[in-house]
Amino acid sequence: MTLNKRCPFFSQILVLLGIVLVAFGCAVQQKPQGGPKDVVPPKLLRATPANQTHNFNSKVIVLDFDKFFKLTNPFQEITISPDQEKKPEYNYTKKPKSLIITFKDSLLKNTTYVINFGKSIVDLHEGNILKNFTYVFSTGTHIDSLSISGKVIDTHTQDREKDVTVMLFSLKEDSVVFSTGTQFGKKKPSIYTTTDTAGNFTLSNLHEGLYKLYALKETSVNRIYDNENELIGIPNHIINLQNDTTGVMLKLFKQVPTKFRFLQPRFDLDGKISLVFNKPLEKPAVRVLFPVLNEDPYVFISKTRDTAQVYIKNMDFDSIKLVVFDNNKPIDTTITLQKLRKESYIRIISLATSVDARNALKPGTDLTITSNIPIAAYDQSLIVLTEDSTAVDFTLQQDTANLKRLTLKYKWKQKANYILTFNEGAVTGFWGEKNKKLAPKKFKLDKPENYSQLNLHITVPDTSKAYIVEFLNEQNSLLQSNSIRKNTTLTYKNLLSGKYKVRVVYDDNKNGKWDTGSAKENRQPENIWVDREVILLTPNFEADKNIEIPREIIL
Repeated sequence: MTLNKRCPFFSQILVLLGIVLVAFGCAVQQKPQGGPKDVVPPKLLRATPANQTHNFNSKVIVLDFDKFFKLTNPFQEITISPDQEKKPEYNYTKKPKSLIITFKDSLLKNTTYVINFGKSIVDLHEGNILKNFTYVFSTGTHIDSLSISGKVIDTHTQDREKDVTVMLFSLKEDSVVFSTGTQFGKKKPSIYTTTDTAGNFTLSNLHEGLYKLYALKETSVNRIYDNENELIGIPNHIINLQNDTTGVMLKLFKQVPTKFRFLQPRFDLDGKISLVFNKPLEKPAVRVLFPVLNEDPYVFISKTRDTAQVYIKNMDFDSIKLVVFDNNKPIDTTITLQKLRKESYIRIISLATSVDARNALKPGTDLTITSNIPIAAYDQSLIVLTEDSTAVDFTLQQDTANLKRLTLKYKWKQKANYILTFNEGAVTGFWGEKNKKLAPKKFKLDKPENYSQLNLHITVPDTSKAYIVEFLNEQNSLLQSNSIRKNTTLTYKNLLSGKYKVRVVYDDNKNGKWDTGSAKENRQPENIWVDREVILLTPNFEADKNIEIPREIIL
């Protein structure tokens, strides 16, 4: 009986406890996780004075944004045109989220001013950049309203380029741009923008006048052409801006440096001297000026003619002086390297073959073997080639033009399994070192039906001119190059199935190679046309394709 009387009381407690738990659970609920990432940059809510203000006479501009932001490199990114001798002061507050610009210099009368913020305004939390935001005002009764628009492309690929800096200089400024002959100089452009994802650009609020337009794909963003590896686009002509100008195209290219110099000259761990040039030479050679050597060094020149490796037998010296020749003429620059007289080196011979990643040898070819060190001698009795587990005889020859390469000749058979083994001491290197036993290389002769043939039937627009037809793989690597001046059929044999491209150089000077441009000489690079139709080759197939080279390139 007593227990039954308590039941209602306990029921009330349980109900009350449930309410408390529910309330507590609601109180500790967390914000849902996930959701789309914020990719929106800060947005301008209000400007004081307003953007596009006429008869501007304020010393301070306040820009209010919708989210917290930070200023990144304001004195590099933010420019004001016309330029001011005393730079404005930039501050920002969190409440409200405002950027405050205070002028320290007087403003010119009846002048349109454009403040370009570049990439300086960045979302504090997500890092989203407000690109190419501008604030415009005039100290007179009207605002300059002319514009220049166009696109930037890469000369070699003909693709449109995003995030390229496009810079506008008045003709008066342009005399300063190339004062050094090799770079823009220290004066940055006061009028600039960057291309969008489609490679397009627009420069607005411009005054009438004569201008030159440049494009720069920078390695470090400072709007100064100060690195030989940067790509530059130069104007075809002076822009006489009287009306809005559209359709301007700038082609990016890499200049060939006018002055030769060495890059990263050094002694490698094995003792060879590595020399990298800042530009390719026509017929390079390297000679030792000091010390006097008892035996001529072996000099290996890369296919690109911009790298040399120098191998010297007797390393008993502490310094060496080298000179580079081109076409048997010495180049002014010499190089001196130092080392310890009695220095130890690590010399391990490694060998690579012409067998591809599928462990297949291309039909109709010999097997080439390439060493990392010049080969002084080899012992063929210590080199074993087996065909289906049976040792077979073969012919081995060294390339006299490249002491790092051996050519193995044999009548390869379909469906046979081959193993090539270099036993210890089979190869003697340049300094007398011998190889350790190398891992056996297993391979087969590839099937002829895995390969195709392509016949390119090419029509030229003008038989008085020269063209270079370049055949590329899917990775844009050059497979073959042919100079032509008339309608021609080019045949490419033994091509693996895959995607291929055709690129044509308009060889204006008929020298058989593409020539780059020069900003100093105001010379454009030779034109290039890329056929946008990808050639898809299937196995064991002979394909034909017609290529009609256009008279003019239209992008």
